[in-house]
Amino acid sequence: MLVMPSGTPACPDTSRQVRLAAQLADMIPGAATIRVSLTDPKRKWPHLHAIVRDEAGKTMEMGRPTLRVAARWILRVWPEADWTRPQPLRIADATLTRSDLIAAGWGR
Repeated sequence: MLVMPSGTPACPDTSRQVRLAAQLADMIPGAATIRVSLTDPKRKWPHLHAIVRDEAGKTMEMGRPTLRVAARWILRVWPEADWTRPQPLRIADATLTRSDLIAAGWGR
């Protein structure tokens, strides 16, 4: 595959991300975003944490196993992401966005 001067592939393969977004949409109907981080506010040490929100921005109540599975899958598909900060995944277009770029609304 051709590589740009920055070292990134000229045509990145996004099929894994798209497949994961489709699987998550089936697994969690109505979910628009899933915010994943390694900082669970209830724990003192790094611990996998996820929050699911619908299109209106309301937090959806999910079981802990479902949240952990979704978060693990996201971590595995985007290993290069900076996981020291929360990363929201938009399911509709399978994009992971740094939360410091869209911080408004998550802390409420």
